[in-house]
Amino acid sequence: MNRKAFNRINYGLFIVGVGGEGQPQGCIVNSLHQVTSGRPYKFSLTVNKSNETFKAIEAKGTFAATVLAKDAPKDLVDLFGYKSGRVVNKFEGLNVEQDGNGDPFVKDHALARFACKVTERLDLGSYMLYIAEAVEAEVLGEGPALTVDDYKNGGGSTPATATVYRTLEGNEGWRCTICGYVADKAELPDGYQCPICRANKDKFVKL
Repeated sequence: MNRKAFNRINYGLFIVGVGGEGQPQGCIVNSLHQVTSGRPYKFSLTVNKSNETFKAIEAKGTFAATVLAKDAPKDLVDLFGYKSGRVVNKFEGLNVEQDGNGDPFVKDHALARFACKVTERLDLGSYMLYIAEAVEAEVLGEGPALTVDDYKNGGGSTPATATVYRTLEGNEGWRCTICGYVADKAELPDGYQCPICRANKDKFVKL
């Protein structure tokens, strides 16, 4: 099987946020899709079980999804893609509001947001697939949406726990064992440091 075939598929990038007791949780996903065109409006969402956001969705049964604009800064994607909700409140200091379910959504660099209620689950092993009904929808901005290709062409590398196949098993590259960042390089130069957590070259493993 030629895994490079999966590189021909592009995906949008979204922030999923979940409120509830304690600290809010959120992560970047590339797996949100509208699956019905009429009422009830439904979406599918796949989340890695290792994420704190997965635990929050399981506990609450709802989530907010934000469509990121193409001009969203790389730092925002890195924050929700690489920082762990176990140690940092990703929403702190950002322009954030809560939807009717009490879930947080980021307003800056956003085109639209949806408040969703989970109606079905399908266990996929390391991932959970949710079917959720949109109970709120709001336009937040204008312009094109951010995609995985946009982000990668801007120098970013998709988080290792993302659901896009090519980011899980690349044909070449190195993964940071500290934060999960994937460097899409054949070899790492001497003195190389992770751009996210600043870990040294010896903390990377070859894919």
